[in-house]
Amino acid sequence: MYPEMRHEQVVYQNPFLAMRIWQIDTETTTTEDLLLKAEQNWRQKNYYGWHYHEEVEFLLVLEGEITAYCREEQIVLGEGDIALFGSSEPHTTMQTKPGSTRQIVFQIDLRKYWDVSTLNSMQHFSEVIRPLSSLNYIYKENKEVRERTAELIGEIYQEMNDGSLGYELAVSSRIKHILLLLLRNDTRQQLNYNDNRLIGRLQPAVDYVESHLDGKLSVAEISGRLNMSYTHFIKTFKKAVGMSFTDFVVLKRIKKAEQLLLTSDVSIAEVAESVGISNLGHFYEMFRRMNDCSPKQFRDRLREPTG
Repeated sequence: MYPEMRHEQVVYQNPFLAMRIWQIDTETTTTEDLLLKAEQNWRQKNYYGWHYHEEVEFLLVLEGEITAYCREEQIVLGEGDIALFGSSEPHTTMQTKPGSTRQIVFQIDLRKYWDVSTLNSMQHFSEVIRPLSSLNYIYKENKEVRERTAELIGEIYQEMNDGSLGYELAVSSRIKHILLLLLRNDTRQQLNYNDNRLIGRLQPAVDYVESHLDGKLSVAEISGRLNMSYTHFIKTFKKAVGMSFTDFVVLKRIKKAEQLLLTSDVSIAEVAESVGISNLGHFYEMFRRMNDCSPKQFRDRLREPTG
C-alpha cells in the first residue's frame, strides 16, 4: 500500500476485543539535526521510516514532549495531550525535548465493534471521506474531552493489566465512550455524516444478512428484495454503511465465527459451515486476514487464563 513505509502487524492482547494497549518509557534525546530532518521529510512528503496498521491508534502522552506526524499535519504533544491516527493512516512520532518521556499507545480494530445496534453511530467512523486524524482538533481545543479521554484510556490500560472478572465489558464500554465523546463534540463535522434515512432504507438488507449468514447471500437477490437495481444498491450501501456490501458480509460472517469459537466446542469445519463458508481454505484465509491468526489460535488465545 505504501512501499516506503513499514506495515505494522498488531498482535492483540485479547483477540475478541481486537486491541492492544501498552506504555512506552524512554530516556533518549533526539538531536536537533534529526528533528529538522524529520520536519523536512514531512514537508517534502518523504515518508521513509513511517509505519501504518489497520488499527486506529490513540497516543496519550503522560510525560515529556513528542511530535507526531501524519500526512496532513504535525502535532506537538505535551503531558496529557492525545493524538489520533486513522486505520491504515501513515504516521510516525519523535521525542522533541531532552529527558524522559512516558506514553500510552492504544490500538484498536473498530470494525469488531460494528453490530446492528450501533450501525447508525459506527458508520461515522468508517473513514470513507477523511481519516480520523481530522478529529485531532477536538483534543487540541476541548480540554474536557481531552481530559476525559485520557482518563478512559488510563482505565482501559488498568483493566487490561488487571484482567479482573468482567474486564472485557469494562474495556468495551470505555471504547464506546471515547467514540461517543468524539461524535458529540465534532463541531466541525469532520466525521462522515450520512443521511440516516439511507440506513433505514437498507435495514431490511442488514437484517436479512444477520439471519442468513449460514447460506449464500446474493447481491442480486437482496437488491431485488429492496426493489433497487444492483448498481444502485451497492453504491447506496457503501455510502450509508461506510464499507462495501461484500466486506460487510465477510465481517458479519467472521464475527459470528468468532462467537461460535468462543462459546462452543464444535469443530472449525462446522464453524465455517455455520457461517456460510463451505470452502475451509477460504474460511481460514478470511479469518486470518481479519484476526492475524488461525481459528484454532484464536480459540486457544481466548481460553488462556488471564492475569
